[in-house]
Amino acid sequence: MTGAARVCRHCDQPITNPEDVVLDAQDVGNSGPGWNVWAHRAHADRIKPHPVAVRATARILLARAFPRGG
Repeated sequence: MTGAARVCRHCDQPITNPEDVVLDAQDVGNSGPGWNVWAHRAHADRIKPHPVAVRATARILLARAFPRGG
C-alpha cells in the first residue's frame, strides 16, 4: 500500500496492514472528483450510506418517476 494513509470509515482508525484494507465505496464530490471510502476487512459490512444522501437520491428518483404537470 503506497500513497496517502487510509482511515477506516467505521472506526476512524488508520489501516496499517495493506492486506486488511478494503475499498468499500466512493463518495461523489459536488464540484470535482470524489474520494474513496476505506474500511478494515472486518468492518466493511458495517458501513452504511449517509442518510442525507439516501433521502436526496430517493427524492430525485421519485420526482423522475412521478413528474408533476407540465
